[in-house]
Amino acid sequence: MSLLFYLAAFVAVISTVAVILQTNVVHALIYLILSLLSVAVIFYVLGSPFAAVLEAIVYAGAIMVLFLFVIMMLNLGQHTRDQEKKWLSLKGWILPCLLAGVLLFQLVSVLSSYDQNMAPETVGVLEVSALLFGPYVLAVELASILLLAGLISAYHLAKK
Repeated sequence: MSLLFYLAAFVAVISTVAVILQTNVVHALIYLILSLLSVAVIFYVLGSPFAAVLEAIVYAGAIMVLFLFVIMMLNLGQHTRDQEKKWLSLKGWILPCLLAGVLLFQLVSVLSSYDQNMAPETVGVLEVSALLFGPYVLAVELASILLLAGLISAYHLAKK
């Protein structure tokens, strides 16, 4: 694998950790956008430019801008920042660190058995659209309904 893959993976991990550690919500969203863009680079390096473009346009573009507008609309203030600082105690990190350790062990075991002779297969628009509008059409529609429900909930929460 190329150096760009490892560099993008490093940026994704560091920016995702920064999302978790930020107490300012807008800064956390900016780090999340950086994380999603680095995942798009990973998709591109692995031979799936269509998935990379979808990742950048749909997630980093549309959904994150929607989240940013909802956060600006809610305008939670200093009380929420103080509450988030209380949640970032050492006791609250035990279970996430254990789960991350399990995932790290699994990742190392998969990478150690990786066959270098296997070339990644490119996936085109036709294959993705045939799957999305074929056997996975219910999952796509459920995801869109979930996003719509989140948007309506945010509107009702912000409405005074």
